[in-house]
Amino acid sequence: MTCWYEGPLAAFDTETTGVDVETDRIVSAALVVQDGPGTRPRVSRWLVNPGVPVPEAATAVHGLTEDHLQRNGRWPAPVMYEIAELLGEQAAAGRPLVVMNAPFDLTLLDRELRRHRASRLSRWFESAPLLVLDPRVLDKHLDRYRKGRRTLTDLCAHYGVTLDGAHDAAADAVAALEVVRALGRRFAARLERLSPAELHTLQAVWHAAQARGLQAWFARSGTEEAVDPAWPLRPEMPAAA
Repeated sequence: MTCWYEGPLAAFDTETTGVDVETDRIVSAALVVQDGPGTRPRVSRWLVNPGVPVPEAATAVHGLTEDHLQRNGRWPAPVMYEIAELLGEQAAAGRPLVVMNAPFDLTLLDRELRRHRASRLSRWFESAPLLVLDPRVLDKHLDRYRKGRRTLTDLCAHYGVTLDGAHDAAADAVAALEVVRALGRRFAARLERLSPAELHTLQAVWHAAQARGLQAWFARSGTEEAVDPAWPLRPEMPAAA
């Protein structure tokens, strides 16, 4: 039987106006679907006019200027619907979805759907659950004592994956998918007997433990930053009184 990391996988990534999932916006996104290792991926891309200013700091990361997005980007409402529809198709097909730092990209997509479609991401997974593989969570659990950063660039270097065009949504999605395949092979003895559904459940537990550890480290260092233990989607913030 083919192990999940040698079978069909999809990957999703976004580029944004910033790092706050509650207020920032998606400016580009990509979904990559690959039937097996070495096969040509099918790539869907979206460019979005977010309708809000694009900070220079964000442009410095992904290279997308406000002028370019206004001229070439589509309005968010139809784009967010199309993305959700394609993610729902991955769930219906039982195809695991690789998302690097899933709580960021999936929560931001959920907030965009609420903002522009008066809907929520979970609506598209009522018939079939989304099975997420997060290389960041997997790597931190399986190789927890390795020192150093664990950005996508770092993971690509560690697992021997080529990353062409970092901070392009499609390039990042392809790289994250390949990292998960490489990670699966390296830790095959610990992963090959687990199904994607079992791994999805375990990652929620692992991420919560990782969040508690990071929160404790912040407390010791005097940092007041809060770490959300929810994975792969953060709950909706309560409305202000």
